[in-house]
Amino acid sequence: MTGLLRARAADGVEVLRLDRPDRRNALDTASLDELTAALDELAADADLRTVVLSTTSTRALCAGADVAEELDRAGGIARMERFAGVYQRLTDLPVPTIAVCVGNVVGGGAEMAAACDLRVAGENLKLAWAGAKLGVPVGPARLVPLVGLARAKDLIYSGRVVGAEEAGRIGLAERVVPTEEAEAAAIALAVELASRPGEGLRRLKGMFRDYEDLSGRTARENVALLDWQRYGAGLPQGGMRGR
Repeated sequence: MTGLLRARAADGVEVLRLDRPDRRNALDTASLDELTAALDELAADADLRTVVLSTTSTRALCAGADVAEELDRAGGIARMERFAGVYQRLTDLPVPTIAVCVGNVVGGGAEMAAACDLRVAGENLKLAWAGAKLGVPVGPARLVPLVGLARAKDLIYSGRVVGAEEAGRIGLAERVVPTEEAEAAAIALAVELASRPGEGLRRLKGMFRDYEDLSGRTARENVALLDWQRYGAGLPQGGMRGR
């Protein structure tokens, strides 16, 4: 069963919908592989103008890692490598990306949303960098450029939940709309951006990424994340079989 649905909403506008509603789109190894393959294909698509990262259920964009997935130690490391790869691919995708932030956007889901260029929030948003509660060394690389150092420290250290109103106020969401309208609003924004000259969009995307050294920051954080999975406590906590 697929965990990802794809559609070309308009010329040059690709919509990726996470489709594991029973798990609030928490991602297991297989669904991460699907997402990785899709991002690799899109990165090579010369006709691509914009990408929307969305969901088939307004209950969640993504609740992070599926910690119920039974994995041995090697499997846990391999899954974390996939998460790190997805973060990097979203950062490096050569066109603007827009995340539909509805319901639970937690842990790895928050990281994917932050890795996108823009975010449209539904009113039911529950966004959280929950990793600090488990000691996960992730978050600063993508969050600091979005909200500033002091606010990023607050959100990451505390792991507290951010609602739609606050997300809009602090710059985590560029649009706040009724929950059921979030995907449509994100696609409308993507279509608007896709009407711009394609070469110019790609050049601007590269400039923004280079000015903030986003690729380098993400890569360095991924090293820390993978070291933690290999040599520290690591995820998952519940489904892990013998180490």
